[in-house]
Amino acid sequence: MTTADLVFTRGPVFTADPARSRASSLAVVGDRIAAVGHDEVRDLIGRTTEVVDLRGKLLLPGFQDAHVHAVYGGVELAECDLTGTVGAAEYLDLIGAYARAHPDHAWITGGGWSLESFEGGMPTRQLLDSVVADRPVLLTNRDHHGAWANSRALELAGVTARTPDPADGRIERDPDGTPTGMLQEGATALVARLIPPSTPKERLAGLLRAQELLHSLGVTGWQDALLGVFGGKPDPSDAYLSAARDGSLTARVTGALWWDRERGAEQIDDLVARRAESPHGRFRAGSVKIMQDGIAENFTAAMTAPYLDGCGCATANTGLSFVDPVALREYVTRLDALDFQVHFHALGDRAVREALDAVEAALAANGWRGNRHHLAHLQVVHPDDVPRFARLGAIANVQPLWAAHEAQMDELTIPFLGPERASWQYPFGDLVRAGATLAAGSDWPVSSPAPLEGIHVAVNRREPETADDRVFLPEQRLDLQTAVAAYTAGSAHVNGLDDAGSLRAGHLADLVVLDRDIFTAPPEDIAQARVERTYVGGRLVHSA
Repeated sequence: MTTADLVFTRGPVFTADPARSRASSLAVVGDRIAAVGHDEVRDLIGRTTEVVDLRGKLLLPGFQDAHVHAVYGGVELAECDLTGTVGAAEYLDLIGAYARAHPDHAWITGGGWSLESFEGGMPTRQLLDSVVADRPVLLTNRDHHGAWANSRALELAGVTARTPDPADGRIERDPDGTPTGMLQEGATALVARLIPPSTPKERLAGLLRAQELLHSLGVTGWQDALLGVFGGKPDPSDAYLSAARDGSLTARVTGALWWDRERGAEQIDDLVARRAESPHGRFRAGSVKIMQDGIAENFTAAMTAPYLDGCGCATANTGLSFVDPVALREYVTRLDALDFQVHFHALGDRAVREALDAVEAALAANGWRGNRHHLAHLQVVHPDDVPRFARLGAIANVQPLWAAHEAQMDELTIPFLGPERASWQYPFGDLVRAGATLAAGSDWPVSSPAPLEGIHVAVNRREPETADDRVFLPEQRLDLQTAVAAYTAGSAHVNGLDDAGSLRAGHLADLVVLDRDIFTAPPEDIAQARVERTYVGGRLVHSA
């Protein structure tokens, strides 16, 4: 009789397998699950078997993140980090302290500041000048769709009142046209192109730093949502290839190759070549990322109707479609025929519709090829488009942490969408009821990479540890099993890992142990759970 290398006993075990959702024991041989069940699994315990007594702690499939920027999240951890606070004065203290601690840095870079920290979401160059005037400063905001520059940075970049807005962005200006220091979307590249690029060594260090963090949160695999040159930053693909080759990449990673929105179909041959070079160890790049629009807070998310102004009147602005929607159908059809997965950034309801139209065109031209195209973010989805996900086989890739009342939502989004359109935000419940497949991710470093925090908001539609007792669109709440499945089986499906995401014999032993059973705890306590152990392929990669 085969003996197991590793056995977990005295569960509970949440399997994410519809045939048996709960068990109490699990056995691992090599990198695979050998058995899932109850007391009978103990028969596989031999002299050399490692036995883990769960003692009522929860074993479940390893979490997977369907949309994350791991390398640059890790790189930013070593830069000027403004996450963890929303106070403008605290930001300035942190920036000044970082500059003093790094007198050898030619540029001060980093970010993580929140739009709601400044009136109208608009910090100024003068504020930055007050703490760092002698060196250029460029700090991306929390959502990475804009950046805050000081006067020296604008001067070096030659950004003046006469500088035109780029087609994919906007320079915020004083009444006389002088740049304020706030750059939106593609306008950030006007300054970012001058920043000395990170080195391969720094990118590899960033990846390993991110991997350690993600494993500590129970994440065993992810899809990196942007592999390419963007916003003045170099392509992080080399970090993945290096780590895959030397064995330091312990996570399972799918890479989404960046679609350059300044080019057209001529780049497809380049994408084919890059895909062919990528597979190595636990890394492969078989997805293409198309960013179709921006974000609602700076009015660049593509909407079917105009944004409102501060008085509640319609403006002339309906946001930006970064890729012509007619051309998008052609591009997606060609990519689908070549068996690429397409990973859309689609945040506004027009962008969602344009992406679904492109998937529909590909399906009509090529038939069903099973490429698992997915739309990420889905902040505003027109009700007419909700049933199209199931009909087209398009996967809803959701970032649940954003579906809650907080300052950015209440002050910078809802007033400019209007009541009806604001009620279409993050329609997780409607998507599930309409038969859509859900995957889940964090978009870290835009927001926290902790899956348990995302699951908490998906179930409660409230932020963890908030005094605000309002529930954001309660009819869109998910039950806990559905939310966990989105972060496990759903994201594994998006990432092409059909032998991961659920615990059944023959599947990969990608596992996480929590310090409690969240299925028996009150829903409002989900985010209080902590990861005790994370395994990839039966190997322990994190222990608290």
